[in-house]
This record gives sequence, C-alpha cells and structure tokens, in this order.
Amino acid sequence: MAKPNYQFDKRQRELKKAKAQEEKRQKKRIRDAAEASPEEPTSAADAA
Repeated sequence: MAKPNYQFDKRQRELKKAKAQEEKRQKKRIRDAAEASPEEPTSAADAA
C-alpha cells in the first residue's frame, strides 16, 4: 500500500486558499472602484 503524501495535500490546500483570497481581493477592488467612480462625477457636477 502506498504512503499518503501529506506534504502534497497540504501544499494543494494552501494554493487553493491563496487563490480564493486573491479572487476575494480582486472582487473587493472591483467593487470599491465601481463605488468610487459614480461618486466622483456627481461631486464634480455639484461643484460646478
């Protein structure tokens, strides 16, 4: 019977977790950029 490769499994879990965190950061950046964009033109319109 083959020995389980725990280091490989751990590395795969870490990669999956890091990928999920990066995707979450990207979604947050997109959301924040989308929220900031509409506010800027309205502020400029109010100032004019």
